[in-house]
Amino acid sequence: MSQQTVAVLGLGNMGGPMAANLAAAGYHVVGYDPVPAANEAAVARGVEVVPSAVEAVADASVVITMLPSGGHVIDAYKGPDGILAAAAPGTVFVDCSTIAVEDARAAAELAHEAGHRALDAPVSGGVGGAEAGTLTLMIGGSETDLDAVRPVLEVVSGRLVHCGESGAGQAAKICNNMILGISMIAVSEAFVLGERLGLSHQALFDVASTASGQCWALTTNCPVPGPVPTSPANRDYQPGFASPLMLKDLKLAMQAADSTSTEARIGALAAAIYTDFAFGPGRELDFSAVVQDIRDRSQSGD
Repeated sequence: MSQQTVAVLGLGNMGGPMAANLAAAGYHVVGYDPVPAANEAAVARGVEVVPSAVEAVADASVVITMLPSGGHVIDAYKGPDGILAAAAPGTVFVDCSTIAVEDARAAAELAHEAGHRALDAPVSGGVGGAEAGTLTLMIGGSETDLDAVRPVLEVVSGRLVHCGESGAGQAAKICNNMILGISMIAVSEAFVLGERLGLSHQALFDVASTASGQCWALTTNCPVPGPVPTSPANRDYQPGFASPLMLKDLKLAMQAADSTSTEARIGALAAAIYTDFAFGPGRELDFSAVVQDIRDRSQSGD
């Protein structure tokens, strides 16, 4: 039986470890990234790197994309020089980027028109999950197409959730991350309030982590050092999940809320808070570092 070829386009913090895990599992992984350092890291972990995305997909039965935006995905897909034209008929395109629902549906339509299959499969779990192969993938597309690539996706994930037809994976991702952004701000505000009331971080954590305030932002990504030793707060807020990425997801959620006439006042406020933070002191920090901004504003009276 010949070795199955999987193309991975985008070998950064998420795509790089995913490609490496596939190579370690015995797949022939062909990758492409415009950043030389990303390519070098991938080669060191068993990925064959080629000079272009078109070359990467030529012999692949599965193409995984992890790109910055919907525009990047659609631009990569379309046209006579795009990856859809370069791939063999019936290739399964799995887009793991986080993009707008309408962009995911447009990308799937392009793939179908070109004679291919398509899934939107945004991920949750951060760099740690990508390295460990324990990501949660939220899948939009047909169950049949998911079954065709399930063995490949199970290598990079701890859980696959089929959310519905094309775009449903992206819908689930932005709704989830709206909850996450809001809850991280709430947890951070509670810790700063606790500090000002003389409450230790550990005491608040011990109460809230086993009471009604329990949430992932508290128990896994705790925004203050100490209570959760593995959280980014214990390594000077090196991301994990960078603040600009949280802002991107909140903006996608707010665009979706506007387009569906959904009232999302707290989501909009969270997006405004992360806009200030991600374009300012949090540009290169984990999204949980918003606690520092809340603390600074509390001290200054802003």
